[in-house]
Amino acid sequence: MNVKILIFALFPAIAQAQGFAGLGAAVDGFAVPQPNPTFSFPADHGAHPDYRIEWWYLTANLTAADGTPYGLQWTLFRSALAPQDSTGWDTPQLWMGHAAVTTPADHFFTERLARGGIGQAGVTADPFAAWIDEWTLQGNWQTMQMTASAPDFSYDMALTAQGPLVFHGDGGYSVKSAAGQASYYYSQPFFDIAGTLRLPDGDVAVTGAAWLDREWSSQPLAQNQTGWDWFSLSFDDGNKLMAFRLQQTDGENYTSATWIAPDGTATPYADGALVATPLAMNVRDVPVTWHVALPARGVDVTVQAMNENAWMNTTVPYWEGPVTVTGSHQGRGYLEMTGYD
Repeated sequence: MNVKILIFALFPAIAQAQGFAGLGAAVDGFAVPQPNPTFSFPADHGAHPDYRIEWWYLTANLTAADGTPYGLQWTLFRSALAPQDSTGWDTPQLWMGHAAVTTPADHFFTERLARGGIGQAGVTADPFAAWIDEWTLQGNWQTMQMTASAPDFSYDMALTAQGPLVFHGDGGYSVKSAAGQASYYYSQPFFDIAGTLRLPDGDVAVTGAAWLDREWSSQPLAQNQTGWDWFSLSFDDGNKLMAFRLQQTDGENYTSATWIAPDGTATPYADGALVATPLAMNVRDVPVTWHVALPARGVDVTVQAMNENAWMNTTVPYWEGPVTVTGSHQGRGYLEMTGYD
């Protein structure tokens, strides 16, 4: 489900509300996800200003010609201060972008903030384009181009979809708590990606696989949920697993998972089917090695951070980086963890 909507930390009244980063706060006036959704494309690739929070979130596992692994992140968040839209400085829409590149030895990241309504950031559905300043993600969801830059790194990538969209939960209605909080959530986990990383030591040509998440809601967390651990794992046999556990103040966790077959067929697993247990911590006391099990699919794996120092020291800090998978299944993926700062 990803780090989705840390922008609330920019506004103290919201950040101090219930739930992680205010995501458990009341949603008076905003639209609320409902069961049995009907999606409409390309319109739903665009923004939904009547919902409070939304994101376009891409992660990628990359490899250079010499075999060196890399990770990449491109994220655009939208947050609404009121359930309406308008142009100019009166708009209640706020935007935040995160970009990162992770190597075995280094982690580069940057952040952009913008106000909606003045052209600095936004998303259009047809043709699809998401941008903040000069960062862009655009195309027709079959072929896409993506760019981001910072003083110490940049990248320019081309993406080509090799499979269908995948809808999580019950047809894209993803429940997040026993109390019924939910979001609309779908992914394109089948992108091939290729391009150039520009790093302090020089340019690196890379290829790999990318996973793009789309999610929107107004109150996705319960008041007692303090953060999450989110996994997107791609196995060498062609299967994939999206899984998350939401941490609660009572010490329990709420879990959800989606098993994705090589042809894109999705099988959801409700709370309790997934087991995710930390095995080792880094110097920040953030778990960077995990045991992940989904017994219904014979999954019993160890998930290990490629670089345990992939800390995003952004407005609200979190951990996000590439991982390797060993055990019953082999592969690579991405891990995001919040609530540890």
